[in-house]
Parts: sequence; structure tokens; C-alpha cells
Amino acid sequence: MPKRKAPTSKQKPRARAGAKAAAWGVPQRILSREPGMLAFNRRVLAQAQDSDAPPLERLRFLCIVSSNMDEFFEIRVAELKERIKLGDEISRYGEDTASQILATVSDEAHAIVAEQYRLLNEEVLPALAASRVHFLQEKDWSREQHKWLQDYFQREMVPLLTPIGLDPAHPFPRVLNKSLNLAVALEGRDAFGRSSGTAIVQAPRLLPRVIRLPETVAGRGFHFVLLTSVLQAFLGALFQGMNVLGSYPFRVTRNSDLFLDDEEIKNLRTALQGELPQRHFGDTVRLEIAAGCPEDMENFLLQQFDLTP
Repeated sequence: MPKRKAPTSKQKPRARAGAKAAAWGVPQRILSREPGMLAFNRRVLAQAQDSDAPPLERLRFLCIVSSNMDEFFEIRVAELKERIKLGDEISRYGEDTASQILATVSDEAHAIVAEQYRLLNEEVLPALAASRVHFLQEKDWSREQHKWLQDYFQREMVPLLTPIGLDPAHPFPRVLNKSLNLAVALEGRDAFGRSSGTAIVQAPRLLPRVIRLPETVAGRGFHFVLLTSVLQAFLGALFQGMNVLGSYPFRVTRNSDLFLDDEEIKNLRTALQGELPQRHFGDTVRLEIAAGCPEDMENFLLQQFDLTP
């Protein structure tokens, strides 16, 4: 009678698979999802790099990259920062710790944004201009366009603006999540005799970020002006008697992750009503500042939002 073969250990196939994976250079660890999300955003950015695509299509993909980055910081980076704050530095299933992941995604996020702006300024905007779609800066405005935009500022924007001069009686305001703001450097005294070196102006959320000039002043083609350009051009009208030394757009992204305790929640609707309004004022996870902002103003903003470069 032939001898029955001894049962094969369940561990041997795993060992052989692990040895084969090691021989092929495959890491035996769990990869963190945050770098994978940024890798996906790289693929979206690659669509904007396609020089054969129509310029408006390339611009659309650049906008999708921005939207994806906002959500990534609001949820994923916010969770990493929360884990670090709580001292959760345990490596799960061989993946990197929260601090290591945050350092990795920070470098990659900066690289993606740098490439995004390079594409916009060096390739997409010139291609749009060749198709008679122009985004005008203040130096490009004609006399008629300047007059029309000044009227627009007085008529549409001034009623919605509430500049806040910072002093001991007026601390730094609570800035809404993803709202557009300007940090204004001032010199002199206002109408009340107060000397405030810095003011904060929040751009009106009810107005479009991009303003199309009418044909009467635009001429041939399509001409657009950014809301920030109009604000910066006529900001002095808001600070009578003071000199505007400079204005610097900035934007913050806040923790928008919802925290709902399954064990304590009895009414989901009530819980959401309590959590949703707080998403506008969660902890700051990202600060975006326009190029050309002085170092002292940049450090001031970082300090206000408890961030580091």
C-alpha cells in the first residue's frame, strides 16, 4: 500500500511567495494611501500637459487638480495632522508613520503645485491668448477698461467689503475655509486716528472670481480680469488717509473631516447639524500665499494660523 504524503504546511506557499517577491524587489509592506492619491492627481495633471489638447481643456484639468488638492488637504492631510497631534505615531502593517507620510506628501504636493503654475503661466495662458482669450493684469488695462473696472469696484464690490484693521481691539479675524483674502500692509492713521499697520480684507464670496469685460471696452476676443486684480488696484479707496504699501492674496484650507461617534449618536440629523457648520472653521492645514509676499508678512500669517513653512 503506497504511503500517504504528509500534508503540506500552509506556511510554505507563503514563504515561497514572499521569497519570490523579495527576489523581484517587491516590498513586503502596506503602502499608505495618501501618496497614492497624489499619484492619481499627477495623472490628472498629465492631461493638462498634453500640448495637443485644446487650451480650454487643459485649463479645465488644471482646475480639477486644484479641486482635488483642496479635498486632499481638507480630509487626508487633516487626518494625518490630527494623528500627529494625538501622538499616534504607530506604524500600521509596515507603513510609514503619520509624520513620515506627511513629509512625503508635503514634498510631492509642492512639486505638483509648482508644475501646475508653470503649465498655466508658460503654456496654457499663452495658448489661450493665441485663441483671443485673454486674462488681463492691471498693467494691461486700457484707459476705458480701467474706468469700467473702477466703476465695477465701486458699484459691486465696495458694498460687500468689510476691511478689518488689526490692533489690540480688533484681533485677527476668523477666516473661512477656502475663502480668498488679502493681507494689506498700511502706513499712517485711519479716519478714527488709529494706526494699524496691517488689515485683512475678505474678497466677496457672492461675486465671481473671474470677471468678463463687456465688448464695449474689451474689443476683439474675450477679455477677463481676476477679482483679486480689481481688489488690489482700487484697495486704497477703503483706507482713506492711509497709504497702502502692498496687498497680498492668501487662502487657507481647513480640516473639514466629519467626526461622528457611532456609539454616542442617537440622531444622525442632529449630529450633522452640529458638525457641518464647524467645517468652515476647523484647524488650518494649508496656507496659500501669492508670490511676491514679503517674508515678514508671510511669517505673520503663518503665526496667525499656527503653521510652519
